[in-house]
Amino acid sequence: MTGVLLVDDEELIRAGLRAILDSEPDIEVLGEAGDGAEVAGMVARLRPDVVLMDVRMPKVDGIRATTHLLSTMDEPPKVVVVTTFENDDYVYDALLAGASGFLLKRARPEEIVTAVRTVVTGESLLFPAAIRRLAEAHRPREKGRDALAKASLTERESEVLTLMAAGLSNVEIAGKLFLGVQTVKTHVGNVLAKLGARDRTQAVIRAYESGFITPAC
Repeated sequence: MTGVLLVDDEELIRAGLRAILDSEPDIEVLGEAGDGAEVAGMVARLRPDVVLMDVRMPKVDGIRATTHLLSTMDEPPKVVVVTTFENDDYVYDALLAGASGFLLKRARPEEIVTAVRTVVTGESLLFPAAIRRLAEAHRPREKGRDALAKASLTERESEVLTLMAAGLSNVEIAGKLFLGVQTVKTHVGNVLAKLGARDRTQAVIRAYESGFITPAC
């Protein structure tokens, strides 16, 4: 069973998300919070696997809450930020802070369920086309260029990172490169370690930031 914490200052949004997720046999909403200031305490108490976090809230926004959560917990949950606007700078900053993806508030029920299941397994990128469009709206930053330049990825690791950005799962990457799945997992682990990335999303964002992968790829 996958446990989820809902964080949004709009009660109607939380109610809608709860109705969608609680109808699934393998997902359970463990609790709700109305502001990012409540997140750390509720996560410590409820131990959810996934936090669906509104990016804009009146006291503590989703970026600050995500940064605090991921920097203070040894085994933090996956964070998916929820937003009204796809190209919001807040969303991009939340991904840089370590969020595993984002959802639009107008997302279809099946997309919301898919998002939760995808970030839990961590074996493919959540909505890669949406992340690509978001990256396209932001210029590469010096920090990103430096981080990837120092990573010294091998040719194979570079290929794996490119396919990760395209949204391929480990199994799909294995088929594409004629490798074993376990070998692909090893390459993915090496990429994350070299980039200092928590998960695939953060690694791909850094690849876009550096210009190593362009949104047109």
